[in-house]
This record gives sequence, C-alpha cells and structure tokens, in this order.
Amino acid sequence: MIQQWYKTDPVNLHRGMDIVRIGVALIILMHPLHGYSHIANIPRFGEFLTELGYPFGTALAWLVLLVQTASSLALLANRFVVPACIGHLIVICFGQIHVHAQYGWYVVGPGSGGMEWGFILMTSLLGVMWAYWPQKTR
Repeated sequence: MIQQWYKTDPVNLHRGMDIVRIGVALIILMHPLHGYSHIANIPRFGEFLTELGYPFGTALAWLVLLVQTASSLALLANRFVVPACIGHLIVICFGQIHVHAQYGWYVVGPGSGGMEWGFILMTSLLGVMWAYWPQKTR
C-alpha cells in the first residue's frame, strides 16, 4: 500500500515533544548564561525594571536570571516541566509587553526587535506544558 504521508497521524509524539522541550530550554538558557558572564549588566537591567515601576529592580533582575536558569535546567532534566514552562512564560510575557511590543511583530524583515520570536517560544512552551499537564485520574 502506498503510504499517504500527508494524512498520517504522528507516531513519535514523545520524541517530537522532547526536541521542542530541549530546544526551547537551550535557547532560553542562553539569556541567563549571558547575564552571568556579563555581571555588570545585571544592575543596569535592574535599573530598567525600576524605571518601569517595579520595586527592587536589581533583586528582580537576579530573580529573572534564576527563574530562567532553574526553568531551563528543569526542562533539560525533564523534571518539574509544567512549573518550568510557567516560569518561562511569565518572564517572556513581561519581556513581550515591556520590550518587544513597541517594535511591532517582526524580529527581522519588515521590522526588527518585535514579538514574533517570543510568540514562537510561548506557543512552544504552551505545547510542552499541555503535553505534560497532569491527567485527572478516576
């Protein structure tokens, strides 16, 4: 029988979700690793957060780095996946609102610095979170 590749159901759901989970974790992990290697920028990030009206800007900047680190490591270890996704989603949502929204949609091309890449990360994290969400038992 000729296999109709355009009508098939997915057969490697777990492997596919692993690729997304690990890929997103590695992409996001680059942010805190850059922060740790450029430690002088963390107080500047804190000042930016304070200017936005958030209290304890530098402490909040450190919290963002720690949440991104812990959440990425949890995703890589395939542990606490749902809370890790939630942690990343919170950070990305605030970044989308406070940084990227002002630049529009596009990251490159018709614009730059926009929201499309963050949207891709958020939808990927939502997909991973959905896949790992605990099922109700009867």
